[in-house]
Amino acid sequence: MRSPFAYTPRNRPLQAASPGAAVAYLGALLVVVFLYSSPLVLLAAGVAAVLAGLLAGARRAVRVSLRMGLGLALLIVVVNALVVNRGETVLARLGEWPLLGQVDVTLESVVAGAVIGLRALVALVAFAVYSACVDPDRVLRALRPLAGRSALTATLVSRLVPVAAADAARLHDAAALRGPGAAAVGKAALARRLLAGSLDRSVDVAATLELRGYSLEAPRARQQRRRSRYDRRFYLVGAAVLLAAIVGKVAGADEFQSYPTIEVGLAAPTLAVAALVAASGLAPLRRRSRHRARPAAKRSGQRRAPALEAGGV
Repeated sequence: MRSPFAYTPRNRPLQAASPGAAVAYLGALLVVVFLYSSPLVLLAAGVAAVLAGLLAGARRAVRVSLRMGLGLALLIVVVNALVVNRGETVLARLGEWPLLGQVDVTLESVVAGAVIGLRALVALVAFAVYSACVDPDRVLRALRPLAGRSALTATLVSRLVPVAAADAARLHDAAALRGPGAAAVGKAALARRLLAGSLDRSVDVAATLELRGYSLEAPRARQQRRRSRYDRRFYLVGAAVLLAAIVGKVAGADEFQSYPTIEVGLAAPTLAVAALVAASGLAPLRRRSRHRARPAAKRSGQRRAPALEAGGV
């Protein structure tokens, strides 16, 4: 079973672009996510991340990350509603709780938790698109002359996390196929088995890397690689999103307040930033080549001509 977050080579612009261009594009969305608190801008960033993943062919990664992110967002909302008692609109008074004291669930704390959960959800989707669409081997080759050990560590993490997720799914399926008479396998036992397997794999990977000479210094010579024709597009879109986010932040586009009352700004700067961020999700769109359609039209015209002549005869 292949993990949905594992890199899959596809003939799409985001996969064909260089790692720097892809990181600049997705990193600009993450900057917007962590810079803004406005729900409208966060929703626009989420739409952009989902569109980018769907246009890049990472449908499974987007679907799984949305499911995981929704669960995480719900947990954040519940915890924030129980821990934070600020706000003027009280929805429920739950009395005294151990370690928490008086617990009053307010509308403002629920909305604030929802904003934090939305931020976590969008960030998770963006990282999922990166994991499924950016080749970690190309990232390692690009960063090895600068920081070889850090690049190797990051590449191994991006490679082994999907493997660990696939191992967890296989262990869960194996536990379910033991039959009704077998003893139930708890999550703790599955976690211990997954941790033991991960440690064994890490030892094997370390030995393999040592035998292949990864402990030696990186070569001085750098290979000149041809840039992709999509690099300029992603660099420009990432720069436009980053510039719009900074200018909009200075112009007051992040108009949102959760305490003591909820205030959501819908001014022109907020709408402009949200529209630009949402439109940036169309950057991985692949244009259809016109040169392929013309020969097909000529061939179809050539096929119709004999048929008309035969009909006329």
